[in-house]
Amino acid sequence: MALLWAIVIGWLPGAVLYRVPWFARDRRASLAADERLFWQVLISLALSLSAALALAALGRYSLPRVVVADLAIALVLAVVSRFRLRLGPMARRPTVWSLVPLAVILLGTWRCFPPSEYIIGGKDPGVYLNEGVQIAQRGALSASDPTVAAVPNFARDLFFPSENRTDYYSGRFMGFYIQEPEQGHVIGQFPHLFPASIAIGYGLDGLTGARRTVGVWAILGVLAVLFAGARLIGRPAASAAAILLTLHAIEVWFGRYPNAEMVMQPLLFGALLANARAHVDGDAFFAPIAGLLLGLLLFLRFDAVLGVAGIATGLCLTVVAGGRLRWSFVVTLLAALLLAAAYMLGPMRAYAYLPIVFVSNLPWWQDAALVLVAGLAIGALSVGSRSAALSHIVKSHAPTLVAAVVCAAAVYALYLRQPGGKLTDYDAFALRTYAYLYMTVPAVLAALFGYALVARQRFWRDPALFVTVAIFAVFFFYKIRIVPEQFWMARRFVPIILPATLLFACGAALAGMQSGSRRTRLLRGSLGFVFLTLLGLHYARVANPLLDHVEYAGIIPKIEQIAATIHDDDLLIVESRDASDTHVLGLPLAYIYDRNVLLLRSRVPDKSAFASFLDWAHTRYARVMFMGGGGTELLSPRWDVRPIAGERFQVPEYEVTTTTYPRTVHQKEFDYSLYMFVPPADASGDSGPFALDVGTEDDLHILRFHAKETANGRSYRWSRDVSYISLPSLPAGSRDVTLWMDDGGRPRAVPPADVSISLQLGFEAGKPPSVDRLLGTVRVGPGFEPYTVAIPPDLSETAASAHQPVRLKLATPVWNPQQLLGSGDDRDLGVMVDRLAVK
Repeated sequence: MALLWAIVIGWLPGAVLYRVPWFARDRRASLAADERLFWQVLISLALSLSAALALAALGRYSLPRVVVADLAIALVLAVVSRFRLRLGPMARRPTVWSLVPLAVILLGTWRCFPPSEYIIGGKDPGVYLNEGVQIAQRGALSASDPTVAAVPNFARDLFFPSENRTDYYSGRFMGFYIQEPEQGHVIGQFPHLFPASIAIGYGLDGLTGARRTVGVWAILGVLAVLFAGARLIGRPAASAAAILLTLHAIEVWFGRYPNAEMVMQPLLFGALLANARAHVDGDAFFAPIAGLLLGLLLFLRFDAVLGVAGIATGLCLTVVAGGRLRWSFVVTLLAALLLAAAYMLGPMRAYAYLPIVFVSNLPWWQDAALVLVAGLAIGALSVGSRSAALSHIVKSHAPTLVAAVVCAAAVYALYLRQPGGKLTDYDAFALRTYAYLYMTVPAVLAALFGYALVARQRFWRDPALFVTVAIFAVFFFYKIRIVPEQFWMARRFVPIILPATLLFACGAALAGMQSGSRRTRLLRGSLGFVFLTLLGLHYARVANPLLDHVEYAGIIPKIEQIAATIHDDDLLIVESRDASDTHVLGLPLAYIYDRNVLLLRSRVPDKSAFASFLDWAHTRYARVMFMGGGGTELLSPRWDVRPIAGERFQVPEYEVTTTTYPRTVHQKEFDYSLYMFVPPADASGDSGPFALDVGTEDDLHILRFHAKETANGRSYRWSRDVSYISLPSLPAGSRDVTLWMDDGGRPRAVPPADVSISLQLGFEAGKPPSVDRLLGTVRVGPGFEPYTVAIPPDLSETAASAHQPVRLKLATPVWNPQQLLGSGDDRDLGVMVDRLAVK
């Protein structure tokens, strides 16, 4: 059934529409067989995604409904055309060049699968994937979250305090906004075109299908580049570019990693090709297709407006040069623009906030430049279409002018641009970083030469492509920010700059095969082939380590194990983002595995309000649980905790770099403990001596410590400059506090490990404690040893009678191993704390 549904969604409506006997069918029937199949698939996906978005906007999405919509489209078209769907004798048969798309598909399948297991929160990939699963599970863009709606008013500030904004109420998880807390309306912050495709993948093959979606888009993107390039620079050069693109490390990485840029690649190159077929080749069928593909991009990423601007500018040049604008394109695109405006200003108004602020804060001269460009475009359209002289000038000089501007800007950015003033080094060196780390300088120089060469010869075969590449390159290399973000996150050049670089480089390398004597063509072609072969070997070698790497491999079974521990009628409270990375597990637990999950906003919440929330929660949920690993102050005499599960595990994560190419795989560690809130064992508060094994099930007792560690069978944590250990209450008659500590091999160049130990009472978030008494200072040496300080009798009596939480404050001079020893550990370290005993 899944296979049949995939065929319907990914081929049937596009195949029928492509074959209808309208808009000069023989013209498109004469296209190459492989390109005809590509169009049928791309059109089908565009129609299916349009149906999915429409249904989700109405809150009625389901995969069967998308299939029914596709079947209805196909049936209506077939009936209206009286089932005359044969392409006829003009349909060309497959040729030897049809093996290239097949090779791209096979090569892409090998290099883009298996996909990453990035289903956790915290960054864009997990948000996209969880958004898609939410559409599949709840059938709407804005999901109704009953866990949010159930939280009483007095407890909202513990989990999602109001941020006093008009576009949303508060954050649910990173990347998800609460719009109406009373109804529990939650929406993902990223546009939903890519998540809609993930929802389709999820419906076809569960979580595996959702993860594989990006790989399918990656392969389709390379095919779009191939066919758009073949029309412009010929099959040999376009085929070489497609193979190089498939080999490239960035294409491999993002072909396995959830991201919207990989979806932009096929849609934008498909829109460019359709636009050229419609407005240059004169095929009316492709005009609304170009408008549809371009319109869908507006539901993918905000920077898709650059694609709209590029094609619109290219069309202006085409019209001024004597071409014809097809109104079916304009009508389709305008309809999409209106829907996108309602979408961005409605459910996605929080996402659109920053772009609106950016545009509204442009300097006056940039606003004036935009107005001037728009005025010139309108004037050129109105005058140029009737002026043969202006048309001749534009047709003669536009290619040279565009190529000169692009090449001059690139040479300046590649060799001359320097940081200074407000210009940072990572902005100034963006093109250099792209050339040296991603492409190689010879490839970039060849691409610039190819851009100028092809523009001179074939600019008017696809002016929109040249202009779109120029706009994207100028915009992103002006502020691309390759660093200081994670290296792999610098992905803004993936949709068009990366494939265009390879297209024009291949065009330059193989241009010599088109003129001269046979011996000259053979020699030039051989040199170009050697250059491209060396480039391909380099790209393949660089990408080779990625082929055996699956980002976060094994994390899905671990999350499923946690989900199995939590029942449908349980409530899981997850520690806040400022405590540890454990919070990233909360998102998939809530929005993939459908558990009741709340994320604390602070690691030091209001304990009285939290205790009252627990009183309420136990009337609604069978169990109330807590998951943490970094330390959160929650305990009070009203509730205790019982450990029920916990594990420390590692998953592979490629290293994070900012100025060099990432080369090694690190192990990202997750260390969580799962607790259940229970009534205190002794309601009187006289619970006897207190003992705590630091580093083992201590998450609700410690604050501002580093992560748990184990060495020689002993668990411990490193303290910071100021760290805290909390107790639900101080046992009556307590006389002293003993801590087992080790200075951890502190270098002689740093101050000794003098730990000042204080006892605090009456502490609340954002307020100083009512009592903060120094108990003593001890000098910690090498090796774990007990260090004891006395508790004054009056302080012991006050604390015990208050029946309130108390905490010990440890203040220690810290040192940084990276700064002093040059190691990879950049933490500020105090002392190693193993155990605590209060007697």
